[in-house]
Amino acid sequence: MKKNKKRKLKNNQVIFSLVFIGLGFLIAYSFQLAKDTKGDSNITSNQWERDQQLRSELIDLEEKNLSLQQELYKTQDALQEIEKEFSQDEQVYSNLAEDADKYRMYLGKVKVSGPGVNVTLLDGEYNPQADSANNYIVHEHHVFQVINELYIAGASAVAINGQRLTHSSYIVCNGPVIEVDGKQHPAPFVISAIGDADVLTSALNIAGGVKDLLVNENIQFSLESKSEIIMDPIIGS
Repeated sequence: MKKNKKRKLKNNQVIFSLVFIGLGFLIAYSFQLAKDTKGDSNITSNQWERDQQLRSELIDLEEKNLSLQQELYKTQDALQEIEKEFSQDEQVYSNLAEDADKYRMYLGKVKVSGPGVNVTLLDGEYNPQADSANNYIVHEHHVFQVINELYIAGASAVAINGQRLTHSSYIVCNGPVIEVDGKQHPAPFVISAIGDADVLTSALNIAGGVKDLLVNENIQFSLESKSEIIMDPIIGS
């Protein structure tokens, strides 16, 4: 009986040991689970704070970006105004440069070339029965008439027998020759002009114009269109 009782007690001890082991396992598992849950809770809280910080930084960056963008627009507007003013100044300088080149050309300081016309004036055939031989000679006023008509018709440069004229040139008659700025030229007198050949030709050939006047005064007049006339700058100009 004692033996059975002892065996029963031993069996109870085994059972209690198993129960305690199970309880211990459950307690340890519960403790670890609570610990893990607490850790997860801490991570989630930290992550939330980090997210809030990042959102705040993002908002600040967006506000700064908007401010910089508005400043950029203002700078671009100012730049456009500066470019517009520069463009206007550039046009003014370009016009001034063109005017300077035009004045140099009129003063004979630069070489010029282009289409134009050649007008040749010759003394008329002398008639012994005429009152005076001067009525058949090319005089300076004949040359002036041609030159003035050429300038009026838009000639940009004029030369007599290759000698280029300037704003201060003078022409005088000296017997059978004419003097251009003190240099003598015998007949024939070839007056060259650079410009629109068609316009220059029409201006000289107009009815009752220069050509008719000269022919009526016994001057031989010939006109030739040229595709290119070259005039060198005046020496010492």
